[in-house]
Amino acid sequence: MREEEKIFNGILFSPGDPELKAIKLRSHKLSAAYSRTNEDDVEIRAELVKLMLAEFGEGSFMQGPVFFHYGRHTKIGKRCFFNYNLTIQDDAPVVIGDDNNFGPNVTIVTPVHPMLPDERRVLLDKDGTPRHLCYARPVTVGNDCWLGANVVVCPGVTISDGCVIGAGSVVTRSIPPNSFAAGNPCRVLREITEKDSMRHKPEILADYRIAPPEDD
Repeated sequence: MREEEKIFNGILFSPGDPELKAIKLRSHKLSAAYSRTNEDDVEIRAELVKLMLAEFGEGSFMQGPVFFHYGRHTKIGKRCFFNYNLTIQDDAPVVIGDDNNFGPNVTIVTPVHPMLPDERRVLLDKDGTPRHLCYARPVTVGNDCWLGANVVVCPGVTISDGCVIGAGSVVTRSIPPNSFAAGNPCRVLREITEKDSMRHKPEILADYRIAPPEDD
């Protein structure tokens, strides 16, 4: 079994495997190239994204700089906005849905290392050869989520549709739909409801108004 297949099967793999190192080097170079562009370099950025990511939906925008570990393990939906310093360590698959907003310095991590120091230093393969090994857990962000500045999303987490994650949170467990969650570790504080509508804040809404709901 190839090392990349081991990642997708959730078992130990060797991050130093030559094939994986080549995939990561390519992604690191593409991330660096994207990060050297400006937001008005629209055509250059579009081409780099096609080369770097598995999917990048129409209308999505990454301010940059960005860092993707594998790149091709990440799928991003439509109309998403990512502020500066986006980091996605996508050893395992990372799937981000539609209409999401990420604040500055958001980090998503998927790899997990053994807890015991001896096992972090070395494990043995089936032939008894010493290896540095880890495993990875996928991360999913649903639709219509807002992740505040400096949020860290840990391996294996699912953030369901309609969630708001407070700035500086470390998300170690999955978050149910329509939740406002914050803290380290992140926990659900309350459900997001109609009471949170801007219509109840006329002093902020000013001359704007709420758009009618879209047809399903």
